[in-house]
Amino acid sequence: QLQASGGGLVQARDSLRLSCKASGRTFSVYATGWFRQAPGKGREFVAAIKSSTGSTYYSDSVKGRFTISRDNAKNTVFLQMNSLKPDDTAAYYCGADNQRLYTYDYWGQGTLVTVSS
Repeated sequence: QLQASGGGLVQARDSLRLSCKASGRTFSVYATGWFRQAPGKGREFVAAIKSSTGSTYYSDSVKGRFTISRDNAKNTVFLQMNSLKPDDTAAYYCGADNQRLYTYDYWGQGTLVTVSS
């Protein structure tokens, strides 16, 4: 089970940190990541992190501004979002999978991020 939190209303160039806390069989997770969905658009990959190595992956649209990290002791993955833009406005979803990096069987509820100009 995944629980996402940390969304809110911020201004452009502000920062925000999202959290994704996992419970249950967390030892078998291969990767955890974030997708987002803006109003009227499809779900878009944002970032992912491998559980075993900590390797990180980002979409071009957030590379250099967002950082994904994890705290294994707390079974939590974070998404630090800096230099936010109005285009980052979306519902952000965290997901996890036992075998795949970009496709997830397990999803948390969305947390809404709104960036005003």
